[in-house]
Amino acid sequence: MALWSIKRMALALLVCGVGLSSTRAAEPIRVGAVLPFSGGVELYGQQAKLGLDLAAKEINAAGGILGRPIEVIYADDKTRPPSAEDAMRKLIADGVVAVVGPITSANLNAVVPIAESSKTPLLYATNYEGGKCSRYVFSFSTVPNQDMGQLLPYMNQTFGNTYFLLGADRVWPHQMFDIAKPLIEKLGGKVVGTQYTLGTETDFTPLIAQVAAAKPKVLLFALKGDGIDFIRQADEKGLFKETTVAFLGLSEIDLGIFRGKGQDMYTAVPSVATSDDPAMTAFVAKVRARGGADVLVSNYVMTHYNTLIALKAAIEKAGKVDKEAIIDALAGLVFPSPTGTVTIDQNHYVTMNMFIARTQGSELVTVRALGQIAPQPGCKLADR
Repeated sequence: MALWSIKRMALALLVCGVGLSSTRAAEPIRVGAVLPFSGGVELYGQQAKLGLDLAAKEINAAGGILGRPIEVIYADDKTRPPSAEDAMRKLIADGVVAVVGPITSANLNAVVPIAESSKTPLLYATNYEGGKCSRYVFSFSTVPNQDMGQLLPYMNQTFGNTYFLLGADRVWPHQMFDIAKPLIEKLGGKVVGTQYTLGTETDFTPLIAQVAAAKPKVLLFALKGDGIDFIRQADEKGLFKETTVAFLGLSEIDLGIFRGKGQDMYTAVPSVATSDDPAMTAFVAKVRARGGADVLVSNYVMTHYNTLIALKAAIEKAGKVDKEAIIDALAGLVFPSPTGTVTIDQNHYVTMNMFIARTQGSELVTVRALGQIAPQPGCKLADR
């Protein structure tokens, strides 16, 4: 065939769209991430990014999704609801097919209406108080029956049945304690005190004295970020000689703040970095190969990693990159994770393996593997 004929044929194919189709197939699938990289809880945003970056790298190395690479676009929500709203709107305007994040409950509450109005899947991978179901929101971490509901019976049986509830004056601690009180009563326990901090405290001496005077066997603790130094001060004043901490939302990323204090505190988590399970060991090694040999690997890394693994499986199940089709494919999806299979139920919460863990040195160590725990979100999608 003459050279000019070949050129004319190639031009004709381009005009008919064959070449354009091939070009389009290589366009990245854009996923947004609204996370805190400033404002007070940026450690958790950085952990989330470790998981997302690893998942994106693995997905792209394996050929992408339907032949297209995945691209994660990050936006700093500055740990403030107005900033989270702005970030969410910008990402949607940029054409993302889904958004991962945020971290705090206040920011989650701020961006859910935007996800719903734009019909964009929101993949939330932080421990959650639950109680809300939406077609456009998927929870990839724990709800209260999966963490607190497992932790309290263990504490009650092992350490005693009197409790002091101490949390930050924020959405998540208030709602978790509202759920904790009837659980404690059902266990035959008693709440001997409840207190919330304002986030401005630096000297916790009066609060430590208040807790000590109540003589609880268990301190149910829901302080993060600006209040976490309570642990070091309380340990130095001897509070934990008679009282054991049940720490809600504790992860490896928090442990450095304790400066070696706060040993033998207990929590319930969806992963433990020191696990000797081969799959979890391999996952931690991969994270550290990218982030550095000394990088901390918390459950925030794993749950955010899981969001993209699930998104890939959903898009491939749907056979197309379409928001509504992705949502339909995510419901009921079963996908692999570093700790075993995860199942997304019809209300968009997940069944997954859970573990009781305690602080030991600068690490969390497994106390008891609980197996698969199904969520009780306190809502049904049909309710909306």
